[in-house]
Amino acid sequence: MEALHELTIKKFHEGLLAKKFSALEAMQAHFARIKAHDPAIHAYLSTAEESAARAASAVDVALAQGEDVGPLAGVPLAVKDCILIEGLPATAASRMLERYTASYDATAIAKLRDAGAVFLGKTNMDEFAMGSSTENSAFGLTRNPHDPSRVAGGSSGGSAAAVAAHFAVAALGSDTGGSIRQPAGFCGVVGFKPTYGAVSRSGLIAMASSLDQIGPFTKTVEDAAIMFKAIAGPDPLDATSAPDADYSSIDDLERSAPLDRIKKMAIGIPEEYFIEGLDPAVAEGVDRAIERLKRLGIGFKKISLPHTKYALSCYYIVMPAEVSSNLARFDGIRYARLPDLADKSGLSLGDLYKKQRGEGFGPEAKRRIILGTFVLSSGYYDAYYEKAQRTRTLIARDFREAFKTVDAILTPVTPTPAFPIGAKTNDPLAMYLEDIFTIPVNLAGLPGISIPVDGARSAAALGAGELPVNFQLIGKKWREADILGIGRYYEKLNG
Repeated sequence: MEALHELTIKKFHEGLLAKKFSALEAMQAHFARIKAHDPAIHAYLSTAEESAARAASAVDVALAQGEDVGPLAGVPLAVKDCILIEGLPATAASRMLERYTASYDATAIAKLRDAGAVFLGKTNMDEFAMGSSTENSAFGLTRNPHDPSRVAGGSSGGSAAAVAAHFAVAALGSDTGGSIRQPAGFCGVVGFKPTYGAVSRSGLIAMASSLDQIGPFTKTVEDAAIMFKAIAGPDPLDATSAPDADYSSIDDLERSAPLDRIKKMAIGIPEEYFIEGLDPAVAEGVDRAIERLKRLGIGFKKISLPHTKYALSCYYIVMPAEVSSNLARFDGIRYARLPDLADKSGLSLGDLYKKQRGEGFGPEAKRRIILGTFVLSSGYYDAYYEKAQRTRTLIARDFREAFKTVDAILTPVTPTPAFPIGAKTNDPLAMYLEDIFTIPVNLAGLPGISIPVDGARSAAALGAGELPVNFQLIGKKWREADILGIGRYYEKLNG
């Protein structure tokens, strides 16, 4: 049998039911690996060994009593530090929240807790999810397990690295413009962003509310489907969650997306995504994925998404505007950034806010707050924000038109493999370009999945592997089963 820390969700469940190991043993094996190797990677900001042991022991007791348990029972999970877990820190990798402890579970966490999942700890990220490399964390960067001199991607770099390095069986992240799919590509794991509204955002520290979506990092597409099925569904605590989406068949991909139906699908290849400057390793990897899918009998068709060229500009107006609004609540007082407020009694309220926010927010957060406040200000709203929203409508319309003739769309995830640490920190525009292939999906509210071209690369040896390359599948709204099904058959072909 594989080492406990190398198991997928499915193999973990099978081994647990066969009594090859206990949930507590699996939890302990993961913590042993975290303690031995995470200091070199820094995937986790905090761990929760005591509460994880209690949760794992509860699963073992349930099994001993003959109770039926689901596929996530006892599974060791990592969670991005902007998703609330009651009683655990929730810093969003910002000094502004470094002393904040969550007082309730996010809805996605509550659902996973009900399923018996074991939460190992909270993972590193770019501050308030603002970044593409996890270099913007106030508590230190995360390194890529395949090559520690390179970034893990962002903003969910800690979650991606945790799964790639086998510090967790799976993880949760959030995706606003590619923050699940891009780090999954850099770390060689599966990253899945559901349709906007498919998973409740209640308990997710908001960055840009019309774009944010919680989703899983896993070692296989099949595992991503298991995780998605557990967290999807309507939630009265989130007015944007879908009231009537039905995902009852996703747990059995062979049944919900049988091969004979997959073979009848057409996949679109948008000319705007295969641009000059695409790294040769990425271009070759994506071409290899296309050839393998053709071997399944899937047809391909060239399509055009003409407004894609405006997506990046549109995003960096809409997103900062929402950031400016959402981060206004973080004044450093309600969340007690500094405990010695009595020493500031001589300051005016305005000066106190300036001091707290000036010290609490990092450079990238400040940059986006300022930009968002500017585009929403009097005299500039029509020129920037309203025009960006109109452009967003055109981008969504392009996808709707394309999906009249194709069932899914295949693109690269990133222009390059993981880049060296520090290579883009002084050039924000170069960093923003990392999300050029993922941002349109968020603007249109579509599901997208990042899949390793050559299968999930094991980083068990940490630093011993080549840099991975992923490809992206984009689906129609509420048709997660289509891209999960295609991805599952791709894995079986690869495997």
